[in-house]
Amino acid sequence: MSQMKILTEKDLRQIVSLDQETVACIEAAFEALATKPVAMPPILRLDIPEHRGEVDVKTAYVPGIDGFAVKISPGFFDNYKLGLPSTNGMMVLLSSRTGLVQALLLDNGYLTDVRTAAAGAVAAKHLSRPESAIATIFGAGMQARLQLKALTLVRPISTARIWARDHDKASKVAAELTLELGYAVSAITDPAEAVKDADIIVTTTPSETPILKYDWLAPGQHVTAMGSDAEHKNELEPALIAKAGLYVADSLKQTRRLGELHHAIEAGLVEPDAKFAELGQIIAGQKSGRTDTSQITVADLTGTGIQDTAIATLAFDRASTAGAGTIFES
Repeated sequence: MSQMKILTEKDLRQIVSLDQETVACIEAAFEALATKPVAMPPILRLDIPEHRGEVDVKTAYVPGIDGFAVKISPGFFDNYKLGLPSTNGMMVLLSSRTGLVQALLLDNGYLTDVRTAAAGAVAAKHLSRPESAIATIFGAGMQARLQLKALTLVRPISTARIWARDHDKASKVAAELTLELGYAVSAITDPAEAVKDADIIVTTTPSETPILKYDWLAPGQHVTAMGSDAEHKNELEPALIAKAGLYVADSLKQTRRLGELHHAIEAGLVEPDAKFAELGQIIAGQKSGRTDTSQITVADLTGTGIQDTAIATLAFDRASTAGAGTIFES
């Protein structure tokens, strides 16, 4: 007979939040990717185009960690028309020693949202200028909200702008975030105007055509692109990747296949085998990050299985400490 812990979204929201410890957890995961023999297979993806749907399956094993997560992550981008969230999913945490299921995390995509936002904070911490105070977010969904919250954990953000194709939605989100974060968040109709004078720009959309252009940028700005997690998605103009002072991938193997880098390679602006730093290498001190205040830096975040194993392990440890969840015997 074996035991498995079942944790619902309600359980998980009580024990895991977007905070400094979560950011540190994801930062350590990136560093492990650069310093340990991590096993992280390519992402398995199923597309369901007639419903603007996709399902990603991600996993990673980190030597020295007792468990590894397998995550099923659906994204159905017409769900808002039905009054449903665009993202959903669950994680299974298995023992690295026996393969037995340790926990079923029925998070409905909550842990993915948190770890993705935490990754944005890690990128900003290591690539943006320390004094960065003005943030611009492209998108008005859950990740747009969380990415801005995450930035406030690592940089002295005092003003923010939001741009989205649906300006009414952007205005609503901006008003809510102004109340929640305690500083002015405004909705801007012109994307070029939205990035003017911004220190950090984060793109959080499922766009299939570029929404951010290189000519709009100014020296010293940092861009984090986290929406391009499939081959057909593309938020940044390919020239932006080619001309940036520093391009950094979460996983170079992944961004060459499905990130913003993929589109720059496809456009013939970057060589397929061009060498770039990964975020974990910069965290570990193996590669240089920003080298001067005038550099335009870009982080290409496609989402990695090691982030899922890290957040699932954190959730399981906190649940054990708090006595949260329901034990299921089989």
